[in-house]
Amino acid sequence: MSKVLIAGGGLAGLSAAAALGGAGFDVELFESRPFLGGRATSYTLPAADGEAAETIDNCQHILLRCCVNLLDFYGRLGVRDRIKFYKEYYFLEPGGRISVLSRGRLPAPLHFLGSFVNMHCLGRADKMGIAKALLAMRREHNRRKDLDRISMLDWLLQKRQTPHAIDRFWRQVLVSAVNEDLDRMAARHGFQVFWQGFLASADGYEMGVPNVPLGELYRCESWKRLGNVRVHFRAPVERIDEAGFVVAGERRNADYLICALPFERLEAVGLPAPKFEHSPITGVHLWFDREVTTLPHATLLDRTMQWMFNKEGGRYLQLVVSASRDLTDLSRNEIIEIAIGDLRLYFPRVKEAKLVKAHVIKEQRATFSAAPETESLRPTPRATLPNVVLAGDWTRTGWPATMEGAVRSGYLAAEEIAQAAGKPQRFLIADRE
Repeated sequence: MSKVLIAGGGLAGLSAAAALGGAGFDVELFESRPFLGGRATSYTLPAADGEAAETIDNCQHILLRCCVNLLDFYGRLGVRDRIKFYKEYYFLEPGGRISVLSRGRLPAPLHFLGSFVNMHCLGRADKMGIAKALLAMRREHNRRKDLDRISMLDWLLQKRQTPHAIDRFWRQVLVSAVNEDLDRMAARHGFQVFWQGFLASADGYEMGVPNVPLGELYRCESWKRLGNVRVHFRAPVERIDEAGFVVAGERRNADYLICALPFERLEAVGLPAPKFEHSPITGVHLWFDREVTTLPHATLLDRTMQWMFNKEGGRYLQLVVSASRDLTDLSRNEIIEIAIGDLRLYFPRVKEAKLVKAHVIKEQRATFSAAPETESLRPTPRATLPNVVLAGDWTRTGWPATMEGAVRSGYLAAEEIAQAAGKPQRFLIADRE
Protein backbone atom coordinates (compact mmCIF):
# COMPACT_ATOMS: atom_id res chain seq x y z
CA MET A 1 0.00 0.00 0.00
CA SER A 2 1.53 3.33 -1.10
CA LYS A 3 1.87 5.95 1.62
CA VAL A 4 0.84 9.56 1.07
CA LEU A 5 1.51 12.55 3.33
CA ILE A 6 -0.66 15.66 3.02
CA ALA A 7 0.22 19.10 4.40
CA GLY A 8 -2.86 21.18 5.20
CA GLY A 9 -6.33 20.35 6.47
CA GLY A 10 -8.35 22.78 4.38
CA LEU A 11 -10.80 21.57 1.76
CA ALA A 12 -8.04 20.88 -0.77
CA GLY A 13 -6.10 18.60 1.58
CA LEU A 14 -9.24 16.99 2.98
CA SER A 15 -10.68 16.15 -0.44
CA ALA A 16 -7.36 14.65 -1.56
CA ALA A 17 -7.29 12.56 1.61
CA ALA A 18 -10.88 11.40 1.11
CA ALA A 19 -10.25 10.38 -2.51
CA LEU A 20 -6.97 8.59 -1.84
CA GLY A 21 -8.14 6.95 1.38
CA GLY A 22 -11.18 5.60 -0.43
CA ALA A 23 -8.90 4.27 -3.19
CA GLY A 24 -6.81 2.21 -0.79
CA PHE A 25 -3.85 4.50 -0.11
CA ASP A 26 -2.33 4.90 3.37
CA VAL A 27 -2.87 8.61 4.09
CA GLU A 28 -1.58 10.85 6.86
CA LEU A 29 -2.72 14.48 6.97
CA PHE A 30 -0.99 17.17 9.03
CA GLU A 31 -2.87 20.29 10.14
CA SER A 32 -1.27 23.09 12.16
CA ARG A 33 -4.49 24.06 13.94
CA PRO A 34 -6.67 21.98 16.29
CA PHE A 35 -9.53 21.79 13.76
CA LEU A 36 -10.12 21.06 10.08
CA GLY A 37 -11.57 23.11 7.25
CA GLY A 38 -9.02 25.87 6.70
CA ARG A 39 -10.88 29.05 5.78
CA ALA A 40 -14.20 27.17 5.64
CA THR A 41 -14.57 26.19 9.26
CA SER A 42 -16.17 27.15 12.57
CA TYR A 43 -15.03 27.75 16.11
CA THR A 44 -16.46 28.49 19.53
CA LEU A 45 -16.53 32.01 20.92
CA PRO A 46 -15.59 32.32 24.58
CA ALA A 47 -18.71 32.60 26.73
CA ALA A 48 -19.32 35.92 28.46
CA ASP A 49 -20.80 36.13 31.94
CA GLY A 50 -24.27 34.60 31.96
CA GLU A 51 -24.16 33.72 28.27
CA ALA A 52 -23.90 30.40 26.50
CA ALA A 53 -20.90 29.75 24.28
CA GLU A 54 -21.57 30.27 20.56
CA THR A 55 -20.13 28.20 17.73
CA ILE A 56 -19.86 30.34 14.61
CA ASP A 57 -18.53 29.94 11.10
CA ASN A 58 -15.56 32.14 10.32
CA CYS A 59 -17.69 33.40 7.42
CA GLN A 60 -20.89 32.15 5.84
CA HIS A 61 -19.87 29.75 3.09
CA ILE A 62 -22.43 28.66 0.53
CA LEU A 63 -22.38 26.39 -2.48
CA LEU A 64 -24.47 26.07 -5.59
CA ARG A 65 -26.02 22.90 -6.96
CA CYS A 66 -23.48 23.10 -9.80
CA CYS A 67 -20.64 22.50 -7.29
CA VAL A 68 -20.63 18.82 -8.16
CA ASN A 69 -17.22 17.98 -6.72
CA LEU A 70 -17.91 19.66 -3.39
CA LEU A 71 -21.18 17.72 -3.15
CA ASP A 72 -19.30 14.52 -4.00
CA PHE A 73 -16.83 15.25 -1.20
CA TYR A 74 -19.67 15.80 1.27
CA GLY A 75 -21.10 12.50 0.07
CA ARG A 76 -17.83 10.72 0.82
CA LEU A 77 -17.97 12.12 4.37
CA GLY A 78 -21.63 11.15 4.74
CA VAL A 79 -22.76 14.73 5.43
CA ARG A 80 -24.49 15.68 2.19
CA ASP A 81 -27.85 15.68 3.99
CA ARG A 82 -26.62 18.54 6.18
CA ILE A 83 -26.78 20.98 3.28
CA LYS A 84 -30.11 22.77 2.86
CA PHE A 85 -30.84 24.04 -0.65
CA TYR A 86 -32.89 27.12 -1.48
CA LYS A 87 -34.57 27.74 -4.84
CA GLU A 88 -35.23 31.46 -4.34
CA TYR A 89 -32.84 34.41 -4.29
CA TYR A 90 -34.19 37.46 -2.45
CA PHE A 91 -32.99 40.88 -3.67
CA LEU A 92 -33.78 43.42 -0.96
CA GLU A 93 -33.87 47.17 -1.55
CA PRO A 94 -33.54 49.88 1.09
CA GLY A 95 -37.08 50.39 2.34
CA GLY A 96 -37.72 46.65 2.40
CA ARG A 97 -39.09 45.91 -1.08
CA ILE A 98 -38.26 42.34 -2.14
CA SER A 99 -37.61 40.94 -5.60
CA VAL A 100 -37.43 37.16 -5.99
CA LEU A 101 -35.41 35.28 -8.59
CA SER A 102 -36.47 31.64 -8.92
CA ARG A 103 -36.82 28.89 -11.48
CA GLY A 104 -39.97 28.53 -13.56
CA ARG A 105 -41.21 25.75 -15.82
CA LEU A 106 -39.22 26.64 -18.93
CA PRO A 107 -36.00 24.70 -19.61
CA ALA A 108 -32.55 26.26 -19.24
CA PRO A 109 -31.49 28.87 -20.15
CA LEU A 110 -35.02 30.36 -20.06
CA HIS A 111 -35.91 28.98 -16.61
CA PHE A 112 -35.66 32.40 -14.88
CA LEU A 113 -37.72 34.30 -17.44
CA GLY A 114 -40.94 34.65 -15.43
CA SER A 115 -39.37 35.78 -12.15
CA PHE A 116 -36.75 37.93 -13.87
CA VAL A 117 -39.39 39.94 -15.72
CA ASN A 118 -41.10 40.67 -12.39
CA MET A 119 -38.01 41.78 -10.45
CA HIS A 120 -38.94 45.18 -9.00
CA CYS A 121 -35.36 46.19 -8.28
CA LEU A 122 -34.51 46.41 -11.99
CA GLY A 123 -36.01 48.67 -14.61
CA ARG A 124 -36.98 47.72 -18.14
CA ALA A 125 -33.72 48.99 -19.66
CA ASP A 126 -31.75 47.09 -16.99
CA LYS A 127 -33.54 43.83 -17.79
CA MET A 128 -33.19 44.21 -21.55
CA GLY A 129 -29.47 44.83 -21.18
CA ILE A 130 -28.99 41.87 -18.84
CA ALA A 131 -30.89 39.57 -21.19
CA LYS A 132 -28.73 40.63 -24.14
CA ALA A 133 -25.56 40.16 -22.09
CA LEU A 134 -26.59 36.65 -21.06
CA LEU A 135 -27.23 35.77 -24.70
CA ALA A 136 -23.79 37.16 -25.58
CA MET A 137 -22.30 35.07 -22.78
CA ARG A 138 -23.81 31.96 -24.33
CA ARG A 139 -22.30 32.84 -27.72
CA GLU A 140 -18.87 33.74 -26.36
CA HIS A 141 -18.51 30.95 -23.83
CA ASN A 142 -15.54 28.78 -24.86
CA ARG A 143 -15.02 30.95 -27.95
CA ARG A 144 -13.72 34.32 -26.89
CA LYS A 145 -9.96 34.20 -26.22
CA ASP A 146 -9.36 37.42 -24.28
CA LEU A 147 -11.50 36.76 -21.20
CA ASP A 148 -8.46 36.38 -18.96
CA ARG A 149 -6.99 39.65 -20.17
CA ILE A 150 -9.98 41.92 -19.57
CA SER A 151 -11.94 42.61 -16.41
CA MET A 152 -15.55 41.59 -15.93
CA LEU A 153 -16.44 45.26 -15.74
CA ASP A 154 -14.77 45.84 -19.12
CA TRP A 155 -16.94 43.11 -20.63
CA LEU A 156 -20.13 44.44 -19.05
CA LEU A 157 -19.42 47.93 -20.36
CA GLN A 158 -18.77 46.46 -23.81
CA LYS A 159 -22.27 44.96 -23.57
CA ARG A 160 -23.71 48.38 -22.62
CA GLN A 161 -25.00 47.35 -19.22
CA THR A 162 -26.75 50.11 -17.28
CA PRO A 163 -25.24 51.29 -13.97
CA HIS A 164 -28.31 49.88 -12.20
CA ALA A 165 -27.88 46.48 -13.85
CA ILE A 166 -24.20 46.38 -12.93
CA ASP A 167 -24.76 47.40 -9.31
CA ARG A 168 -27.96 45.51 -8.54
CA PHE A 169 -27.48 42.32 -10.53
CA TRP A 170 -23.99 41.54 -11.81
CA ARG A 171 -22.09 42.93 -8.81
CA GLN A 172 -24.38 41.34 -6.23
CA VAL A 173 -23.86 37.87 -7.69
CA LEU A 174 -20.27 37.99 -8.88
CA VAL A 175 -18.43 39.85 -6.12
CA SER A 176 -19.72 37.37 -3.57
CA ALA A 177 -19.02 34.35 -5.78
CA VAL A 178 -15.48 35.30 -6.84
CA ASN A 179 -14.52 37.54 -3.90
CA GLU A 180 -13.26 40.33 -6.09
CA ASP A 181 -14.53 43.65 -7.39
CA LEU A 182 -15.76 43.71 -10.98
CA ASP A 183 -12.94 46.00 -12.13
CA ARG A 184 -10.35 43.64 -10.59
CA MET A 185 -11.95 40.36 -11.68
CA ALA A 186 -10.92 38.56 -14.85
CA ALA A 187 -13.95 38.17 -17.10
CA ARG A 188 -13.33 34.41 -17.42
CA HIS A 189 -14.31 33.98 -13.76
CA GLY A 190 -17.54 35.92 -14.20
CA PHE A 191 -18.34 33.73 -17.19
CA GLN A 192 -17.61 30.59 -15.16
CA VAL A 193 -20.02 31.57 -12.39
CA PHE A 194 -22.88 32.51 -14.68
CA TRP A 195 -22.41 29.64 -17.08
CA GLN A 196 -22.36 26.94 -14.40
CA GLY A 197 -24.78 28.58 -11.97
CA PHE A 198 -27.36 30.20 -14.24
CA LEU A 199 -27.13 29.00 -17.84
CA ALA A 200 -25.91 25.41 -18.16
CA SER A 201 -28.75 23.77 -16.19
CA ALA A 202 -32.06 24.68 -14.58
CA ASP A 203 -31.02 23.77 -11.03
CA GLY A 204 -27.35 24.81 -10.98
CA TYR A 205 -28.18 28.12 -9.27
CA GLU A 206 -29.80 26.54 -6.17
CA MET A 207 -28.06 27.83 -3.07
CA GLY A 208 -26.83 25.31 -0.50
CA VAL A 209 -26.28 26.47 3.08
CA PRO A 210 -24.95 24.05 5.72
CA ASN A 211 -27.48 23.61 8.53
CA VAL A 212 -24.69 22.78 11.01
CA PRO A 213 -21.51 24.70 11.82
CA LEU A 214 -18.94 24.13 9.08
CA GLY A 215 -16.53 22.36 11.41
CA GLU A 216 -19.06 19.61 12.04
CA LEU A 217 -18.92 18.60 8.38
CA TYR A 218 -15.36 17.32 8.83
CA ARG A 219 -15.69 15.58 12.20
CA CYS A 220 -13.21 12.77 12.75
CA GLU A 221 -16.00 10.16 12.86
CA SER A 222 -16.63 10.78 9.16
CA TRP A 223 -13.14 9.64 8.23
CA LYS A 224 -13.66 6.11 9.53
CA ARG A 225 -15.63 5.31 6.37
CA LEU A 226 -12.76 6.34 4.11
CA GLY A 227 -10.14 3.68 4.73
CA ASN A 228 -6.75 4.32 6.27
CA VAL A 229 -6.75 8.11 6.78
CA ARG A 230 -5.09 9.51 9.91
CA VAL A 231 -5.29 13.17 10.85
CA HIS A 232 -2.68 14.90 13.02
CA PHE A 233 -3.71 18.17 14.69
CA ARG A 234 -1.36 20.90 15.94
CA ALA A 235 1.22 19.45 13.57
CA PRO A 236 2.53 22.20 11.28
CA VAL A 237 4.69 21.04 8.40
CA GLU A 238 8.00 22.88 8.62
CA ARG A 239 9.73 21.59 5.50
CA ILE A 240 8.88 19.67 2.34
CA ASP A 241 11.38 17.88 0.13
CA GLU A 242 11.13 15.02 -2.33
CA ALA A 243 11.49 12.41 0.43
CA GLY A 244 8.95 13.68 2.94
CA PHE A 245 7.97 16.27 5.52
CA VAL A 246 9.63 17.70 8.58
CA VAL A 247 6.96 18.03 11.28
CA ALA A 248 7.92 19.43 14.72
CA GLY A 249 11.55 18.63 13.95
CA GLU A 250 10.77 15.02 13.07
CA ARG A 251 11.30 13.51 9.63
CA ARG A 252 8.23 11.84 8.04
CA ASN A 253 8.90 9.91 4.82
CA ALA A 254 6.40 8.59 2.28
CA ASP A 255 6.04 7.47 -1.30
CA TYR A 256 4.06 10.54 -2.35
CA LEU A 257 3.48 14.02 -0.94
CA ILE A 258 0.74 16.61 -1.34
CA CYS A 259 1.23 20.24 -0.34
CA ALA A 260 -2.23 21.73 0.26
CA LEU A 261 -1.07 24.83 2.11
CA PRO A 262 -2.09 28.41 1.28
CA PHE A 263 0.15 29.83 -1.43
CA GLU A 264 1.69 32.37 0.97
CA ARG A 265 3.04 29.46 3.06
CA LEU A 266 4.93 27.71 0.25
CA GLU A 267 8.24 29.55 0.52
CA ALA A 268 8.40 28.81 4.25
CA VAL A 269 8.35 25.06 3.58
CA GLY A 270 10.85 25.22 0.71
CA LEU A 271 8.63 25.41 -2.36
CA PRO A 272 8.37 28.22 -4.92
CA ALA A 273 5.26 30.37 -4.46
CA PRO A 274 3.17 32.15 -7.10
CA LYS A 275 3.03 35.92 -6.78
CA PHE A 276 -0.65 36.48 -6.13
CA GLU A 277 -2.39 39.24 -4.23
CA HIS A 278 -5.05 38.50 -1.63
CA SER A 279 -8.66 39.62 -1.53
CA PRO A 280 -10.34 39.92 1.91
CA ILE A 281 -13.75 38.90 3.24
CA THR A 282 -15.43 40.36 6.33
CA GLY A 283 -18.10 38.53 8.29
CA VAL A 284 -20.33 40.33 10.81
CA HIS A 285 -22.26 38.27 13.37
CA LEU A 286 -25.16 40.01 15.15
CA TRP A 287 -27.42 38.67 17.90
CA PHE A 288 -30.65 40.56 18.70
CA ASP A 289 -33.12 40.22 21.56
CA ARG A 290 -35.99 39.48 19.15
CA GLU A 291 -36.78 38.30 15.65
CA VAL A 292 -35.95 40.98 13.08
CA THR A 293 -36.66 39.07 9.84
CA THR A 294 -38.24 35.87 8.59
CA LEU A 295 -36.25 35.76 5.35
CA PRO A 296 -33.74 32.87 5.26
CA HIS A 297 -31.24 34.97 3.32
CA ALA A 298 -31.10 38.04 1.11
CA THR A 299 -28.73 40.03 -1.02
CA LEU A 300 -28.77 43.62 0.24
CA LEU A 301 -28.75 46.21 -2.52
CA ASP A 302 -27.04 49.62 -2.61
CA ARG A 303 -25.25 49.45 0.75
CA THR A 304 -21.97 48.17 2.28
CA MET A 305 -23.30 44.86 3.59
CA GLN A 306 -23.81 42.51 0.65
CA TRP A 307 -25.56 39.38 1.95
CA MET A 308 -27.62 38.48 5.00
CA PHE A 309 -28.07 34.93 6.32
CA ASN A 310 -30.65 34.12 8.97
CA LYS A 311 -28.85 31.72 11.28
CA GLU A 312 -31.33 31.30 14.12
CA GLY A 313 -34.97 32.33 14.04
CA GLY A 314 -34.35 35.87 12.84
CA ARG A 315 -32.44 36.74 16.02
CA TYR A 316 -28.93 35.81 14.89
CA LEU A 317 -27.89 37.20 11.50
CA GLN A 318 -24.63 36.81 9.69
CA LEU A 319 -23.66 39.48 7.18
CA VAL A 320 -20.96 39.09 4.55
CA VAL A 321 -18.89 41.63 2.65
CA SER A 322 -16.66 40.15 -0.05
CA ALA A 323 -13.63 41.96 -1.47
CA SER A 324 -13.92 44.05 1.69
CA ARG A 325 -10.86 46.30 1.29
CA ASP A 326 -12.86 49.35 2.37
CA LEU A 327 -13.39 47.77 5.79
CA THR A 328 -9.78 46.72 6.40
CA ASP A 329 -8.77 49.79 8.40
CA LEU A 330 -12.06 50.20 10.28
CA SER A 331 -12.45 49.16 13.89
CA ARG A 332 -14.79 46.46 15.11
CA ASN A 333 -17.23 49.06 16.45
CA GLU A 334 -17.19 51.05 13.21
CA ILE A 335 -18.05 47.95 11.18
CA ILE A 336 -20.84 46.99 13.58
CA GLU A 337 -22.26 50.51 13.35
CA ILE A 338 -22.28 50.31 9.54
CA ALA A 339 -23.96 46.89 9.68
CA ILE A 340 -26.71 48.01 12.05
CA GLY A 341 -27.27 51.17 10.01
CA ASP A 342 -27.66 49.11 6.85
CA LEU A 343 -30.03 46.60 8.44
CA ARG A 344 -32.35 49.34 9.67
CA LEU A 345 -32.96 50.30 6.05
CA TYR A 346 -34.11 46.78 5.13
CA PHE A 347 -35.70 45.44 8.31
CA PRO A 348 -37.82 47.92 10.32
CA ARG A 349 -37.79 45.66 13.38
CA VAL A 350 -34.07 46.33 13.83
CA LYS A 351 -34.94 49.86 14.97
CA GLU A 352 -36.74 48.51 18.04
CA ALA A 353 -34.48 45.50 18.67
CA LYS A 354 -31.63 45.49 21.14
CA LEU A 355 -28.26 44.25 19.97
CA VAL A 356 -27.26 41.59 22.50
CA LYS A 357 -23.77 40.87 21.16
CA ALA A 358 -21.72 41.11 18.01
CA HIS A 359 -18.60 39.64 16.49
CA VAL A 360 -16.55 40.72 13.48
CA ILE A 361 -14.16 38.48 11.54
CA LYS A 362 -11.78 39.94 8.97
CA GLU A 363 -10.24 37.32 6.69
CA GLN A 364 -7.50 39.43 5.14
CA ARG A 365 -6.13 36.46 3.19
CA ALA A 366 -9.45 34.92 2.28
CA THR A 367 -8.66 34.13 -1.38
CA PHE A 368 -6.22 35.04 -4.10
CA SER A 369 -7.27 38.02 -6.19
CA ALA A 370 -8.78 36.67 -9.44
CA ALA A 371 -7.37 39.54 -11.46
CA PRO A 372 -6.91 39.64 -15.22
CA GLU A 373 -3.80 37.81 -16.48
CA THR A 374 -3.38 35.71 -13.34
CA GLU A 375 -4.76 32.46 -14.72
CA SER A 376 -1.45 31.64 -16.40
CA LEU A 377 0.28 32.07 -13.02
CA ARG A 378 -1.82 29.40 -11.35
CA PRO A 379 0.31 26.24 -11.17
CA THR A 380 -0.77 22.78 -12.24
CA PRO A 381 -0.73 20.03 -9.57
CA ARG A 382 2.81 19.03 -10.54
CA ALA A 383 5.31 20.82 -8.27
CA THR A 384 8.98 21.37 -9.02
CA LEU A 385 10.07 18.49 -6.78
CA PRO A 386 9.65 14.80 -7.67
CA ASN A 387 6.89 13.02 -5.70
CA VAL A 388 5.38 16.36 -4.59
CA VAL A 389 1.93 17.44 -5.84
CA LEU A 390 0.22 20.79 -5.21
CA ALA A 391 -3.40 21.37 -4.17
CA GLY A 392 -5.30 24.50 -3.27
CA ASP A 393 -7.99 26.77 -4.68
CA TRP A 394 -5.14 28.90 -6.07
CA THR A 395 -3.95 26.11 -8.39
CA ARG A 396 -5.24 25.72 -11.94
CA THR A 397 -8.63 24.11 -11.31
CA GLY A 398 -10.78 25.77 -13.97
CA TRP A 399 -12.72 27.51 -11.17
CA PRO A 400 -12.15 30.67 -9.14
CA ALA A 401 -11.14 30.49 -5.47
CA THR A 402 -14.24 28.76 -4.08
CA MET A 403 -14.94 25.66 -2.03
CA GLU A 404 -15.65 23.85 -5.30
CA GLY A 405 -12.29 25.01 -6.65
CA ALA A 406 -10.50 23.76 -3.54
CA VAL A 407 -12.10 20.30 -3.79
CA ARG A 408 -11.37 20.14 -7.50
CA SER A 409 -7.72 20.79 -6.72
CA GLY A 410 -7.71 18.01 -4.11
CA TYR A 411 -9.22 15.54 -6.56
CA LEU A 412 -6.76 16.55 -9.29
CA ALA A 413 -3.85 16.05 -6.87
CA ALA A 414 -5.24 12.64 -5.93
CA GLU A 415 -5.44 11.68 -9.61
CA GLU A 416 -1.77 12.63 -10.04
CA ILE A 417 -0.82 10.39 -7.11
CA ALA A 418 -2.92 7.48 -8.34
CA GLN A 419 -1.39 7.77 -11.81
CA ALA A 420 2.16 7.85 -10.41
CA ALA A 421 1.41 4.81 -8.25
CA GLY A 422 0.27 2.82 -11.28
CA LYS A 423 -3.37 2.80 -10.15
CA PRO A 424 -4.93 5.48 -12.36
CA GLN A 425 -8.36 6.55 -11.18
CA ARG A 426 -10.75 9.37 -11.99
CA PHE A 427 -11.94 11.41 -9.02
CA LEU A 428 -12.82 14.75 -10.63
CA ILE A 429 -16.40 15.12 -11.83
CA ALA A 430 -16.69 17.18 -15.00
CA ASP A 431 -18.62 20.44 -15.02
CA ARG A 432 -22.03 20.51 -16.60
CA GLU A 433 -21.93 21.68 -20.19
